[in-house]
Amino acid sequence: MAVSKVSLSIDEKVLAEARGRVGPRALSSYVADALRRQLQYDRLGELLARMETESGPVPDELMEEARQLWRGPVAAPKPRRRIA
Repeated sequence: MAVSKVSLSIDEKVLAEARGRVGPRALSSYVADALRRQLQYDRLGELLARMETESGPVPDELMEEARQLWRGPVAAPKPRRRIA
């Protein structure tokens, strides 16, 4: 895989946290992975927009059904223990 060296301006706090997580030698790989994920997210958004243009929006009932399936059954909240 060919690589290109680039210069980027990154918020200092973001850069410090990233370096703290991966170390200075793995930063390029970390940034490349983040760019890959963002590009995948962008392409997915474009696909969904095209699908909505071609087929119309997903009906609210189907969206709600999908949300319920995604979340699974809703369990009753567990009672909290009091700490004395």
